[in-house]
Amino acid sequence: MAIEVFDTPDLLAQAVARRLATRVTEGVSAGRTPTIVLTGGSIATRIYAELAHDADWRAAEYWWGDERVVPEGHEDRNDRQAREGFLDRFDVPAEHVHAMPAHGCDESMAQAADAYAQTLPEEPFDVVLLGVGPDAHIASLFPGHPQVHETQRRAVEVFDSPKPPPQRITLTYPALNRTRATWFVVAGEDKAEAVAKAIGGAPIEQAPAAGARGLEETVWFLDRAAASKLS
Repeated sequence: MAIEVFDTPDLLAQAVARRLATRVTEGVSAGRTPTIVLTGGSIATRIYAELAHDADWRAAEYWWGDERVVPEGHEDRNDRQAREGFLDRFDVPAEHVHAMPAHGCDESMAQAADAYAQTLPEEPFDVVLLGVGPDAHIASLFPGHPQVHETQRRAVEVFDSPKPPPQRITLTYPALNRTRATWFVVAGEDKAEAVAKAIGGAPIEQAPAAGARGLEETVWFLDRAAASKLS
């Protein structure tokens, strides 16, 4: 595990954007289709804004770690945030964008989660991007909730998210940890305690972020405020 600390959220976002461009370019050069799991939140918005024409973003495929089950195009959707800030800007083909089902689909939430799991690649992801909440949640895996103990299904339904909206679909550890690289991207003093708990090895019941790791690398990209409670 590596920890990289930046003076400001903007510097953090710039560094992650550069690193992501390098990872996509390396995958394309190796003749592979790079596979990326995107996240939501304010730091993700900054990262997407920093992405430039220094990689073939159209050649990669994209999934999400979780999604709010609200109507398609709703402002709460993580995929809307990524489309507006990144994917549409680089004209990423629709077939490379694997959005989670929206409210109003013809399936139950459990069926929708299982269907989404079927879209996941068989090979490990290249990069999974994860934000961390003040309660140390990742994706929609929340402290004390049963989804943190899922060991079989790669995507599950959530009906009682403590952070609205309550209905969500989330990837689980069997999917999130099937990745070459896990990159936590965290900014803000309100996340400092959660970061310290997760890095300090708190149990996943208390800090779900502690259960995520990459097969080859796990990197915490932090601004000074988020890192302020690390020893």
